[in-house]
Amino acid sequence: MIKGRYIFVLGTFLLTLLLYVDRICISVAKDPIAKSLDLSKEQMGWVLSAFALGYALFQTPGGMMADKWGARKVLAAIIIVWSLFTGFTAKAWNYISMLVIRFLFGAGEAGAFPAINRVVVSWIPLKERGIVTGINFSGSRLGAAFALPLLSILITNWGWQNTFYLLGAIGVVFALLWYLIFKDKPEEHPLLAENEKEFIIANRQSITAIGEQLPFKKIIIQRNMWLAMLQYFCSNFTFFFALTWLYPHIKEKFQLEAVAAGWYASLPLIAGAIGNWFSGWWMDKIYTKGNYKKSRWLPAVTGFALSALGLIISSFMNDVNAAVLFLSLAIFGADMTLPPSWAFCADIGKQQAGAVSGNMNMAGNLGAFITSFAFPYLLSWAGSPSIFFYLAALFNVLAVFIWLQMNPLKKISN
Repeated sequence: MIKGRYIFVLGTFLLTLLLYVDRICISVAKDPIAKSLDLSKEQMGWVLSAFALGYALFQTPGGMMADKWGARKVLAAIIIVWSLFTGFTAKAWNYISMLVIRFLFGAGEAGAFPAINRVVVSWIPLKERGIVTGINFSGSRLGAAFALPLLSILITNWGWQNTFYLLGAIGVVFALLWYLIFKDKPEEHPLLAENEKEFIIANRQSITAIGEQLPFKKIIIQRNMWLAMLQYFCSNFTFFFALTWLYPHIKEKFQLEAVAAGWYASLPLIAGAIGNWFSGWWMDKIYTKGNYKKSRWLPAVTGFALSALGLIISSFMNDVNAAVLFLSLAIFGADMTLPPSWAFCADIGKQQAGAVSGNMNMAGNLGAFITSFAFPYLLSWAGSPSIFFYLAALFNVLAVFIWLQMNPLKKISN
């Protein structure tokens, strides 16, 4: 019999899948949007950055709301808001309106992953935390990967406006289902077996009631918090390229048709999903052998090292298959860092996991914000994408040394 908590893991997996389908749609629709609104490559870079900025700035408030009011209400509201602005994207009539709508879309999505991390703290035993976090983030990668060719077909046949309307409607329906089915704590769910409730409570971290929070200033001054934020900035700087500029970069550099470019651009994202699964499994494997700290830093350090290697080698490749192969290695490595990063936030945050995760994700998405406009500007300045890949590789190397200073045993406290 399938355990009830795994059904909710499926729910959070599907939630992250939907989140990234909605997010990556604008990358696939870049050319028709640019043509329709008469936007340059640099202006499209700022459109992509507007999302990342809104997403970054509202991470911490979103996480704190989940800690205070619970993931059931907060996630339902987040999904509805981002879905409405997904639909509103189709109504943009010029550059400024698109900037504003995408900023608000990013603000609407903010808090989703911190709230999911709050679900993990309440519902998932410690020994399963790694693989569950890996599964949740793999949903985002698979959603983006399979959306690339699918959205290419939809946009080609239906138009970019109708595609955004459809995605917005799907999101509203999902939000209503989440609110009806989910409960903030396993002990509150009437359909969950009593023996499973007892197992979860006995094997999760001890937590206090929803609503009990430390002040933000007490959280942000913690050394562990700053280290987590810095390494996540480095991780997102690499990954957000795959989410925004990889598709148009491959399409333009190798002169591919839209659907073919979509299939090629999906491969690094699939590799990212595999990286999440592998890292989560490896974390739990190390944890069950009794080495708590090593279960966090070893997968993360390995991932950052692989990401740096893949980026450097890919910059020398002139064949599309070789370039995508090493970009896939880079994204595999970058995504290996996600399960330990988010598990680390749950480890040190406990009942403050939403706020701690929000702070980390805020810093990460400032990296994404910079990536969105750095790539086209560096490409224009240098005439080659290589300098961007070298910069991303440097950030990955820096993150290796940051992780060696992080301690999951030191909790956030007064």
